[in-house]
Amino acid sequence: MLEGVDGAGKTTQADAIEAWVRASGRDVVRSREPTQGVYGQRLRRSMLEGRLEPEEELELFLNDRREHVEQVIAPALEAGAVVVLDRYYFSTVAYQGARGFDCDELMARNEAFAPAPDLLLILDLEPEQGIGRVRARSDQPPDTFEIPDKLRRSRAIFLQLGARLPYAEVIDAGRGCEAVREEILGHVRALTLNSPAA
Repeated sequence: MLEGVDGAGKTTQADAIEAWVRASGRDVVRSREPTQGVYGQRLRRSMLEGRLEPEEELELFLNDRREHVEQVIAPALEAGAVVVLDRYYFSTVAYQGARGFDCDELMARNEAFAPAPDLLLILDLEPEQGIGRVRARSDQPPDTFEIPDKLRRSRAIFLQLGARLPYAEVIDAGRGCEAVREEILGHVRALTLNSPAA
């Protein structure tokens, strides 16, 4: 499970985790949120067209995640696969929390139906550095979530989650990709080797 502000390197590191787990002989299901489902596509459009009202946006995230859990995550876990996710409900807590929702309530609403991860990797990065990375790799205009002040609030919530959740690890994503990957894979190896299915 990879979380963090935009540009922190979640997709790159998810690639590395997927490759390592496959090489170790385990089945892997890779996914991301928002999904490509009806609710997820509406959310993706809003990133370019303008953010929705807070309540509507939150309901879309919850509906997208329910569908994701039912159709992808739960079946994969039941089959014994390792699930690697690029964003999950912790992003909802961080980004919607930054819009004024109560973080504990957001956690409770999500955990009512979404299984908690065995390992949460929070890639921590200064928002301005993340935005710089995003703009360097794309000629697309910044999306409506890439606002430094709001990202700073989201980052603070991610760090709070990292400090309080026993399955969370905060990773300094401001370093080189190789160093970040080695630290992440160290956590993944430890978890995978201690797993009953290993």
